[in-house]
Amino acid sequence: MCESHDHKHDHAHDHDHQHDNDHGHDHDHTHEHGDQPSGHQHHHHHDHLCACKPASKGLKIAITGKGGVGKTTLASMLTRVFAGDGSRVLAIDADPDANLAASLGIPVELSMGLLPIARMKELAEERTGATGGYGTLFKLNPTVRDLPEKFCLTHDGVRFLWMGTFESGGSGCACPESTLVKRLMGHLLLEQDDVVILDMEAGLEHLGRRTAESVDALIVVVEPGQRSIQTAYQIMKLADDIGIKQVLVVGSKVRDASDRLLIENAIPEEQLLGYISYSEQIKRADQENTAPDKTALQAMAEVRSIKSRLTARLILPGRVH
Repeated sequence: MCESHDHKHDHAHDHDHQHDNDHGHDHDHTHEHGDQPSGHQHHHHHDHLCACKPASKGLKIAITGKGGVGKTTLASMLTRVFAGDGSRVLAIDADPDANLAASLGIPVELSMGLLPIARMKELAEERTGATGGYGTLFKLNPTVRDLPEKFCLTHDGVRFLWMGTFESGGSGCACPESTLVKRLMGHLLLEQDDVVILDMEAGLEHLGRRTAESVDALIVVVEPGQRSIQTAYQIMKLADDIGIKQVLVVGSKVRDASDRLLIENAIPEEQLLGYISYSEQIKRADQENTAPDKTALQAMAEVRSIKSRLTARLILPGRVH
């Protein structure tokens, strides 16, 4: 995934003006942006870099939901299940809480030096050609193919990339940082190599229309509560608006039959992938900031079943699952 030697020309213009041309030729597409917040970033290079030889085609799965429902737990466990089954997996943290590294068991001493790409102002300006100040012109298709190799961290057989979120501007932000992140996201999702697990916030701000088309499934995690379910409905509407066709649901923190019934009454049966039971082991792992897959064995078994049902829906010739 991190380094591609094919000559794929995939010109596409979405509503975010994202250009998914994965070759090395720049075009003079520019955009104006206003004053940007002050700040700087350091480029961190790691000894634990991702192995950058493309494998075979992989599924692209985005996981989202209301804050606190357990989506990062699902993202980390699903990553471990895919990796345990022999897939090469890239886990991307695009959530403001940024807990995926800890949930994957990446030691703090490795992750503490990371900086989210969304906050790399200097890198964004370098790649887009922006020079700062109101009205600056910048490229909409910056070169990004080398970035995963530079900023990807590998631990225990899984590669991790901290994408981060934007400080301001939301999905309508037309700044160099937003442009760089969306371009990189498109590169990662449109490259048909490894399995990608994307842990992201409910707003789906990282996905433009063209990028969204390459997401094989959006999994919305819900807990047995009306607020969580209402957020799920909002996410489903956003997903439909940007063209994600497979929107599926996983119930989380389920304690009993009444919890299941509440979710089943709210979500169509064909969209339900399964449930993760409430787990004291997961709670303890969260309290201790450790990986839950080592201790929450029942939950891991449930996630394996969820993975099997997911791949049964998405299986295509040549796809890794």
